[in-house]
Amino acid sequence: MAFGGNLNDNDDVVSDINMVPLIDVMLVMLIIFIITVPVLTHSVKLDLPRADNTPNLVKPETVNLSVTTDGSVFWNDERVSDEQLGQRLEAAARKDPQPEVFIRGDRKVEYERVAQVMATVQRSGVLKLGFVTEPGN
Repeated sequence: MAFGGNLNDNDDVVSDINMVPLIDVMLVMLIIFIITVPVLTHSVKLDLPRADNTPNLVKPETVNLSVTTDGSVFWNDERVSDEQLGQRLEAAARKDPQPEVFIRGDRKVEYERVAQVMATVQRSGVLKLGFVTEPGN
């Protein structure tokens, strides 16, 4: 005995996806996420230090080290020996702020010589080291 207005015995298969349970689960997950996020971000109370957001007004000095094809090293435009180079770099490393050192190696200089200059810069304690190249074609 059927209790519906439909007296046909057609048991058609419903091929639509029921979205209501999916929406219910997503709503519950959203509520849980909204409740737990403030707890995670404010779980530990800290007295954080204050910092000024003023930019560094003193621009660091720029040192150009040029290595020529014969292995000579120039500090900006002045030729220096390896000993003088080490002394000048150590003095520059003690400055505040430290200078930026840029190495300009000639295309035909041996890599070993440029590596020696790099090692001298590293031993002196200078932290900012860069290489100068010409842009490609």
